[in-house]
Amino acid sequence: MKKKSPLILGCVFLILLVFAGCREVPHEVQEPELRPVRYIEVQADEGLRVRTFTGLARAGMASRMSFRVSGTLQKLHVRVGDVLEKGQLIAELDATDFQLKLQEAEAALSRAQAQARNAEAIYGRVQALYERRNASRSELDAARTGAESAEAAVRSIENQLALARRQLTYARLEAPDRCAVAAVPVEKNENVGAGQAVAVINCGTGVDVRIAVPAIHISGVREGMPVKVRVDALGNGEYTGIITEVGVSSMGLETTFPVTVRLEDPDVRILPGMAAEVDVSMDVSSSRGPVVPFRSVGEDGKGRFVYSLDLMEDGETARVRRQAVEVAGIRADGLEIAEGLQPGDLLVTAGIAHIHDGLRVKLWKEGRP
Repeated sequence: MKKKSPLILGCVFLILLVFAGCREVPHEVQEPELRPVRYIEVQADEGLRVRTFTGLARAGMASRMSFRVSGTLQKLHVRVGDVLEKGQLIAELDATDFQLKLQEAEAALSRAQAQARNAEAIYGRVQALYERRNASRSELDAARTGAESAEAAVRSIENQLALARRQLTYARLEAPDRCAVAAVPVEKNENVGAGQAVAVINCGTGVDVRIAVPAIHISGVREGMPVKVRVDALGNGEYTGIITEVGVSSMGLETTFPVTVRLEDPDVRILPGMAAEVDVSMDVSSSRGPVVPFRSVGEDGKGRFVYSLDLMEDGETARVRRQAVEVAGIRADGLEIAEGLQPGDLLVTAGIAHIHDGLRVKLWKEGRP
């Protein structure tokens, strides 16, 4: 049997390889997965924006009752929750010292009046002698001066007596109107100073809400502005109110300003200390542009920028476009854009560090699960 030549075998193998290469091998081409991006639609500034502030309800007329003089608290006639009528006694100080001062003033007045009568009598006698030329001019002048000094002393002591009587009344503390006692921060037999609160009372039927407004918003708050008020403890009921006071200085070390809201239709169920929310419609029509989230604005060597989205025909994908912007200022809810964005623009709001100009992405609107 003849052996096959190696040359012939090699040719056959080469022919088989050529035919195998000519055969078309099917294979699947996988498209790259599109990155989903969150976005919002840029809104036009409508001129008014509602801000919500929290605060506490309090009586429309809340007073910290105190004595005008210091002393020992001898009697305390009220307790928390008591309803007082106008003129009703709240507390009394030990009036012993004031009574002694009154008695001393009365005795001093009696002595001064006696001295004045005596000086007036002396002046009358000297004047009669002077008219008969039995007294000199200097003696007459001295007698007149003595009488006038005695009369002046009487008037001075009368003023002291009036003060002593007034101070005696200061030892009694009375209700200025029909009120309810909210707090009694002192105890019987305690030494209290002038101006120290003895009782806190709420008078009248009015209800106020005290809120703290940040400095960034205080310029948009004015006296007389109507507001809406909600009290958490009373459900979803809404009350109308009006701003009656706007603070001109911040509260302590905080950059907030005190603002008082008076309820126009107070509910008897609203009690001092209840938490409340106040909605204030602020005029922002002077804004130079829309406000966008802080995280949607980037910055590099070329300046500040955002990524806008140009929708594709399928409506589900878009092409990323870098857009230079000018920031007008910082607001509490974002950055105010002066140039670079228009209402209706689609703006990427998250992950701007992971995308680039021209990238095709899948839309994922904010708020979508």
